[in-house]
Amino acid sequence: MKKHIEQLAAIARKPSRTILGLMSGTSLDGLDLALCQISGAGFETKIAISHFETVPFSEQFQKEIRQVFAQKTVDFQKLVLLNVVVAETHAALINETLHRWGVSPDAVDVVASHGQTVFHAPRQFHGLAQYPNATLQIGDGDHLARRTGIITLSDFRQKHLAAGGEGAPLALYGDYLLFSKPGEDRFLLNIGGIANFTFLPGNGDSSLVFATDTGPGNTLLDTAAQRYFGQPYDVDAKLASSGTVDENLLSQMKAHPYFSLKPPVTTGPEQFSLEWALGITTHGLQVADSLAAQKNANAADLIATLTRLTADTIVDGIRKVPLTSDHKAIFLSGGGAHNPLVIAYLKEQLHDWEFHPMAALGVDGDAKEAVLFAILANETLAGTVEEGAKLGGLPLISMGKISLPG
Repeated sequence: MKKHIEQLAAIARKPSRTILGLMSGTSLDGLDLALCQISGAGFETKIAISHFETVPFSEQFQKEIRQVFAQKTVDFQKLVLLNVVVAETHAALINETLHRWGVSPDAVDVVASHGQTVFHAPRQFHGLAQYPNATLQIGDGDHLARRTGIITLSDFRQKHLAAGGEGAPLALYGDYLLFSKPGEDRFLLNIGGIANFTFLPGNGDSSLVFATDTGPGNTLLDTAAQRYFGQPYDVDAKLASSGTVDENLLSQMKAHPYFSLKPPVTTGPEQFSLEWALGITTHGLQVADSLAAQKNANAADLIATLTRLTADTIVDGIRKVPLTSDHKAIFLSGGGAHNPLVIAYLKEQLHDWEFHPMAALGVDGDAKEAVLFAILANETLAGTVEEGAKLGGLPLISMGKISLPG
């Protein structure tokens, strides 16, 4: 039997595995690396995070990704080249980070790589009835495996599409296994570039479990901060706090048809870009463009309005969910969890809810998504998915393509 096949079989038989989870989201700011010790599988899963770090991407790398990111028309040569460049960049960051941690690549059983989403096209977005839901992540797993010498699982979202989903959010699988609690309705809210939550019903009914995108999280805020103030993001919401919410603009933005869809649904920067907010064009909406002038006062008002949009649409999404328990709690993760104004708006509107950081459940909120991809890889390796089992109306499935180093 070939060496790496034997190695893979041995890893699958192990009671505990060392898995390096990777995540690079729509913010394009860096690569999250979470080195996890995972024992068991399914509801018996136990996880300990040995190391976690977010390694920032260079400005040049971010600039190149943005040339193909969330664009309906791209240079195909550039896209093909970046499929390799992303993988080689991630591989270099893996090797450098493991060395910095003092961890040998031989000590890592597998890498679980999300890759880099460049376009997300669920049917409700593209509107072409004859075409299915679709999504594309670049950063090929074979290149990662060759450059690191570590067996790699990647391209997780395609199996979700094949099973009838939209390819996102995938967090519900790990969330359901790790964080469900009888008697408490839990909303695991991740405010990344796009905001999403997983609903875990307190009555334990797995058919009610689902994950959905509520709309823009940080993507519009970050883009506006970069464009108008030269800042990577709105630090401590100081820019938003210096502006005034434009209620007319807010109302028009909230009229976007996406916010009327029944969850679970998914979205991305393809639908919610700064150009959309400024009224370039989208879905027949002409949003007020009085804030488009590149003046700090107007730009601060824009960021204030976008901050409210993020919070209000999260609240609206949560309120659509039929509750099963009087005890309800929200657990926060993602970059937006550090935005004091977004959190203040949420607490103001959901004043009878408990709010906790994700760390209260034993997982660093910033590490959560990378950890959850490690969980998905572990489930695939353990092979514990039951035939015919469902979660949130979709089949429970193993995910991730396996790439061998040799």
